[in-house]
Amino acid sequence: MLMRIGGKDTEGVDRRWIDVMNPATGVLIDRVPSGTPDDVAHAVDAADAVSSTWKKKSMRERGIILFHAARLVREQHKDLAKILTMEQGKPLKEAIDEVRGFASILEFYAGISAHTTGEAIRLGPAGDCMVVHEPIGICGAIIPWNMPVLIMGWKIGPALLAGNTMVLKPASTTPLSSLKLAAILDKAGLPPGVLNVVTGSGESVGEAIVMHPLIKKISFTGDCTTGEKIRRLASGQLKDLSLELGGSDPMIVMDDAEIDKAVEGALRGRFYNAGQTCTAVKRLYVHEKISKIFVEKLRVRVESLKVGNGLEPGIDMGPMNSAGQRERIAGMVNEITDKCEGKILTGGCSLTGPSYDAGFFYHPTLVSDVSPGARLLTDEIFGPVLPLMSVPDLDTAIQEANRSRYGLGASVWTTNLATTKRVFDEVHAGIIWVNRHITVPPEIPFGGMNESGIGRENGSHALESYSRTKTLFLGW
Repeated sequence: MLMRIGGKDTEGVDRRWIDVMNPATGVLIDRVPSGTPDDVAHAVDAADAVSSTWKKKSMRERGIILFHAARLVREQHKDLAKILTMEQGKPLKEAIDEVRGFASILEFYAGISAHTTGEAIRLGPAGDCMVVHEPIGICGAIIPWNMPVLIMGWKIGPALLAGNTMVLKPASTTPLSSLKLAAILDKAGLPPGVLNVVTGSGESVGEAIVMHPLIKKISFTGDCTTGEKIRRLASGQLKDLSLELGGSDPMIVMDDAEIDKAVEGALRGRFYNAGQTCTAVKRLYVHEKISKIFVEKLRVRVESLKVGNGLEPGIDMGPMNSAGQRERIAGMVNEITDKCEGKILTGGCSLTGPSYDAGFFYHPTLVSDVSPGARLLTDEIFGPVLPLMSVPDLDTAIQEANRSRYGLGASVWTTNLATTKRVFDEVHAGIIWVNRHITVPPEIPFGGMNESGIGRENGSHALESYSRTKTLFLGW
């Protein structure tokens, strides 16, 4: 069921609408309804009405629908990517990758649908047991604006394959791609009511989803403050929770690393999607033996990035998604100068001029010699700013990497297996990359520790998180 609720209600009263703006141009591209708790209730009713029918379908039947949807997404990927770029701001090439990633997620879950079975346990004279996995019921999903297409796939893929129905709220600045994808799933054969998209604010629609008694699981991706609020709201109802709350991923570059490869890894890991990615490189620690040459190579590459409207050819980085996001990043960088907490090597200000004044553009920025207590190191930097520090050895690098309340991801760049093992064993993060960063294919579990949240997205682990085990004990 695709719910684009708006216009006039049954009493003829105009509903409020949310303007969707292009962050590169400031131009209005569409309007979506600002939903209400009543709209959420209608969506839950629709999900509840079809829940038993959807549950009774075999997992293979559900997987076939996901596979058909993936095929349609691939056929329309250019149009979908254009919509994503217009509402979110990222370069078209990145938007295309994200849309294809959504298709890959659906294909992965469709692919494992024929291989997911229960379990038989022989207990000898005591009897036998059969363990099966059942859907939870109605699930609620709240997705962010930074990677709206990919994260929508992370949530609906396992949830729908497991036999759940869902009510999904996209971010207010990026609802259009979610609505288009829901329409494609509808065309692929998803029964009405299985997936319900309700647009609106977090205070109205988001809280109503969390609080509705028939919604048994909440999956949220976003900031720590909102995640903690959701945890409190849901605690009284004992709902299942999955919270991915961002991170401050460290990147460690040792003196035996392939320098050019690591430079490109830092460039993409930080400035992909204008730095607005949970798993982006947000702190860079470089061994002092190679620090000077590494930093100079990185500075040159950062200054070569072409920033502009993501729909234009050759663009490497688009605008930030909103004025508020840009102001927050600018404030953190300004503190560095005001408090003498670091040295700005390049960037450090908003982009100005005829091509930039209408949008939310910010210079790709490098900051060196950052003081340990600076917000650039203690807070999550959700923008194109990279603080870097020189470290004398691996011990110091690991110590600094763990100097964070987050624990989402981390990477180490080295050719030494012992170094890799130490980082894997000692750095507090849910995923450790070696000689790469930011890549999260659908096959692998993804999630963090500490204040980066609870639960896992992706892989069979996510499928299990949208299921409940039920045991039949046969006493002979």
